[in-house]
Amino acid sequence: MILEQFPFLVHSAPALIIVIPLMFALLTPVIGLIRREWTFPWMLLALLLATLFSVTALQDVMRNGVIHYRMGNWEPPWGIEYVVDHLNGLMLVLISATALLVAVYGKKSVEQELPGKEVYFRCIFLLQVTGFLGIVITGDAFNLYVFLEIASLAGYALIAIGEDGAPFASFRYIIMGTIGACFYLLAIGYLYIVTGSLNMADLARLLPPLYGSKVVLTAFAFFMVGIAIKMALFPLHVWLPDAYTKAPSAVSALVAPLMTKVSVYVMIRILFGVFAPSFSISVVPAMKILLVAGIVAIFTGAILALAQKDFKRMLCYIIVAEVGYMVGGVGLANTTALRGAVLHIANDVVMTAGLFAVAGIINYKMREHRLDDFKDMFKRMPFTMAAFATIALSIIGVPPTGGFFSKWYLLQGALQEGSWIFVAALLFSSLVNVVLFFRIFEIGYGFHGDHGHSAGGDGGEAVAIREAPLSMLVPLMIAAATIVLLGFYNQALIGKIIQYAVPVL
Repeated sequence: MILEQFPFLVHSAPALIIVIPLMFALLTPVIGLIRREWTFPWMLLALLLATLFSVTALQDVMRNGVIHYRMGNWEPPWGIEYVVDHLNGLMLVLISATALLVAVYGKKSVEQELPGKEVYFRCIFLLQVTGFLGIVITGDAFNLYVFLEIASLAGYALIAIGEDGAPFASFRYIIMGTIGACFYLLAIGYLYIVTGSLNMADLARLLPPLYGSKVVLTAFAFFMVGIAIKMALFPLHVWLPDAYTKAPSAVSALVAPLMTKVSVYVMIRILFGVFAPSFSISVVPAMKILLVAGIVAIFTGAILALAQKDFKRMLCYIIVAEVGYMVGGVGLANTTALRGAVLHIANDVVMTAGLFAVAGIINYKMREHRLDDFKDMFKRMPFTMAAFATIALSIIGVPPTGGFFSKWYLLQGALQEGSWIFVAALLFSSLVNVVLFFRIFEIGYGFHGDHGHSAGGDGGEAVAIREAPLSMLVPLMIAAATIVLLGFYNQALIGKIIQYAVPVL
């Protein structure tokens, strides 16, 4: 890459990944005072640089091993350390690249839905991305909490400016999110009491002799509850459907694919980075609890999705089921399932971003996002719906899309453990997804009769093609192409990154 010619930039990549979007966010209102239109390329530049440095950091890890970057040259555990390994290197690329695509995609929808508020939106958007990136790159447990709150506060603000009902949805999210953050903060405090350290690597070294301590057991329980709320694990998901449904289209396309997956990453990091894998398997029955919780989330999310008539709300319950896939995969506690869970994180980020992008395009055209709004959309918007169909097939688990291969690894992991109920949950969810999306295909092709709210085209009349704007269509097409490439190159992704990102169990 071009940055290899500048060793200083490569060495400083972990810090620049955070500093660039943060500083650009702080300067965005100033740029807006000079000229409002300049804030859009300004935001794109910040996200492009963050993506570039994220890719650089991941390549450095793949070539030279784990990166340890000490902020201000303070030695850990006293100083804050940024750590980039294969797992969070992958997450950094997913977050920054997704944010860049969503920023491009969201230009038109933001202008339509939030006229006059574009400058403030872009400022908070960059703060949201900064929070996500900071959560995954930091090696300090308290610093993770700080970034978690940055991401959460930005998310509350972005959701609150959505459609009717958004302020109340955001308020409920604030209540639940604050409870989750309090659980996490209490857990950090308890571990600090018994270890005197906040550095994750230092905690991993100090904790094994203390595994029998009630303080440590309580801290672990608080960690799991706090993270479960943030990832919307059933039944702690109640904040998610209203929040993501009522949020502006660009916000849903950013937060929905990233917030839950970043939280799953935090869970994996706590389970296998702060605590030893043996703790969650032998000392406490955490893995069994996670497996059961994942199975319940899959069944419940799929059933609740069936009952929805609003497309965005249906997607929200699909997210609940998808979180169950990843949590259940971790709970199976074998290497194959863990690889499937991490691969599904990558796939689900792309799939969810793509589906919420489709929801935003429908809302841009129809001012609504009901299932009935898809009537004749395959005729009116063939490229948009082709991309939608590709992503939907991946959610179902049809080869050669990426969704098939992550489900395949999860199924193999379940069979290794003899967990037939998890196998049944995966198959049940896939069948429900077939019903969900083929129902939309039926409406989109105009085979579903009169729904009373037509996108146009009555009887046998020709329907004019009115595609989405290119700024919305191109990122969607990239997401659809990416999910296919993740299928074709799943072995390369696992062999070069994911197999080093998960412990051998």
